[in-house]
Amino acid sequence: MNPPRRWRPTPFLIASALLHVAALATLPMWPQQWAWILAALAGNHAVLTAAGLWPRSRLLGPNLRRLPAAAASRRQVAITIDDGPDPEITPQVLDLLDRHGARASFFCIGARAEAQPELVAEIVRRGHSIENHSQHHRHRFSLLGPNGMRTEIAAAQITLARIAGCPPCFFRAPAGLRNPFLDPVLAGLGLDLASWTRRGFDTRVHDADRVLARLLHDLAAGDILLLHDGHAARAPANGRAVILDVLPRLLAALDTAGLRAVSLPEGMR
Repeated sequence: MNPPRRWRPTPFLIASALLHVAALATLPMWPQQWAWILAALAGNHAVLTAAGLWPRSRLLGPNLRRLPAAAASRRQVAITIDDGPDPEITPQVLDLLDRHGARASFFCIGARAEAQPELVAEIVRRGHSIENHSQHHRHRFSLLGPNGMRTEIAAAQITLARIAGCPPCFFRAPAGLRNPFLDPVLAGLGLDLASWTRRGFDTRVHDADRVLARLLHDLAAGDILLLHDGHAARAPANGRAVILDVLPRLLAALDTAGLRAVSLPEGMR
């Protein structure tokens, strides 16, 4: 397993804690001001909630949204693929990546990996990285407390490390949603949170042209792009997973632009 990293609360979390302490100290002295104190606390909790609902926010802790400048100078971008592995779609995704010599990071659900261990091993064999997307991808993940989050993430870490042969380095929350408890849990497990520069919403959008346009809009070196091999939307005409029509055109566009798709660990070197 990864060694733990030191947890440092963000300035926003420190300010939130101080606000709560000040409110508790002030209320007994000036009870007539309870409405203003309550309003301040409610406003703070509204911002905390909004930060958790914004997947790319850094108010709650470090959040990798782009590759570092060194990767951008190497003309690298990262393709990240969530919610698999899927026995139908993932093998086709691997073949498409191979055709362009591209590498990606697969944020796998632990329970799905347990059901498809040979497919996880094949992802690694072809040079891609396996990253942590929780054990069960629960929709209420962002509502869990620290113990619940730790249980979900640690279970996936154990599962994926055992099957892939090495522990994931990065975690992505289900749907990108989280709360202030997440970063201390990740620090204890030696994981870093990763989000994205842009995504195609390919679990909801059934039109490959629209998904591709989102991914290519202002595309630049250092970008982190998000697609899905699990829970993939399908074209209404033929039932084909949208990623299978988007990925070849995305990779061709990267080639034309002189950009190289890499895994997150490679991009962070």
